[in-house]
Amino acid sequence: MIYKDIPAGKPGHNLGEGERALSAVAGSLLLYFVAKRHRIDSLLVAGGGYLLYRAVSGHCPLSSLIRGSAGGGHASNINVRSQVVVNKRRPEVYAFWRNMENLPLFMKHIDHIDVIDPMTSAWRMHMPAGLGDIRWESRIVKDIKDEEISWHSAEGAAIENTAKINFTDTPGGATRIDVMVSYRAPMGVIGERVGRVLTPVFRDKIAADINHFKHYIENAGIAGD
Repeated sequence: MIYKDIPAGKPGHNLGEGERALSAVAGSLLLYFVAKRHRIDSLLVAGGGYLLYRAVSGHCPLSSLIRGSAGGGHASNINVRSQVVVNKRRPEVYAFWRNMENLPLFMKHIDHIDVIDPMTSAWRMHMPAGLGDIRWESRIVKDIKDEEISWHSAEGAAIENTAKINFTDTPGGATRIDVMVSYRAPMGVIGERVGRVLTPVFRDKIAADINHFKHYIENAGIAGD
């Protein structure tokens, strides 16, 4: 079951809910990336604004042209990998991640996660600029105690995503966490050029999340900003 509270588009909109959701995420992240660099990039600002326009209006002037060219094409993936070493034992680190309700404690872009059953969870992400909430369900597809957790969004999710978290011992009793996250964008939202821009933006966000986790778990649950 998928829940979305994104305002309805104007009459004549030609984008599905999934495309609007991804436009909202991509547009807000592009603008975040520009603000973080403290340097105005007119191309990125325009791209971010255009994607947010698509999200709010539900309309894309170029959508039919994009879909009609090159046989329609295929969805693109944004693949991000990151890693961090935390000064905690592997069973403790794994157990923290395995309780999915813990993840919003350090994932700043996730508002809330409800565990529905041992393998299924409901996620909620609040969008900027008054765009409402995006909600979806994820299911754990692989769980090896103290070694790996992998999950995938449920069928029909507004944001199709997959994550794989691996846990390994390091000398001195610390734990290395390897994170792989993949987002699949609906056709017309993330082209190859925009994808090349968004990949480092997503990478920065994922790296910030796991560094928040490192701070959180090493400091008795006191997370940094």
